[in-house]
Amino acid sequence: MLATLLLSGLLTLNPFQPIPAVPFAALAVSSVEPCQIYGSIFLEKDPRRRSQCFATVYVEPEEAFADVLVYQENNKLFADKAGFWYFTGARDFADYALFVTDNRSLADFSIQYTKIRSYAGCRNGK
Repeated sequence: MLATLLLSGLLTLNPFQPIPAVPFAALAVSSVEPCQIYGSIFLEKDPRRRSQCFATVYVEPEEAFADVLVYQENNKLFADKAGFWYFTGARDFADYALFVTDNRSLADFSIQYTKIRSYAGCRNGK
């Protein structure tokens, strides 16, 4: 009788419950804030290393649809605001590693390169 009571108590508390599943709608919301990304950037193109990257980026062909206009800085010290990126060839020396995708629906945000320094920055007004 005591064993039955203990077993039913253990099954009620059940410390071995599976982790609750995250709703699909929560997965669709991106927690990456593109306006906070600046500094040295490494662009990853190998799909096998996608999981090691901070975010997924799509290079937009049109400037009007891009979330961030990116100006390529020649000096890392000047890449101190949103949209000012210094591209590095080594993943270990980068502040952010971003995966570049060809599929817009898989990207966290989109970028477009600009040659005019004053145009660089976040497009949503932040």
